[in-house]
Amino acid sequence: MARISGVDLPKKKRIEYGLTYVYGIGLHASRLILDATGIDYNKRVYELNEDEVASITNEIRANHMVEGDLRKKVAMDIKALMDLGSYRGLRHRRGLPCRGQKTKTNARTRKGKRKTVGAA
Repeated sequence: MARISGVDLPKKKRIEYGLTYVYGIGLHASRLILDATGIDYNKRVYELNEDEVASITNEIRANHMVEGDLRKKVAMDIKALMDLGSYRGLRHRRGLPCRGQKTKTNARTRKGKRKTVGAA
């Protein structure tokens, strides 16, 4: 089982898709990493040897921000928006959608469970 950036990759998946299990690596970034390391997209995770896993790990460390560092950066960016008092920051603070969606009928995921007042 390959362990990259603290994530166990699924054994039977192709490495191209297995790398997307790491937070911060999508399909495009996965392909860029595999191109840089010279590993075939169709190779399965369990077929990787130690040298290939090490080269993928080194490529990710050198050129990509993933997992804990990326989560910390995103959280700090949102906190900075809230501290600035920008419109997006206010929407984050209130738990409402920040990207222009309407909230009269939808946005239940962001707003949470309906709050009814005075229902008996």
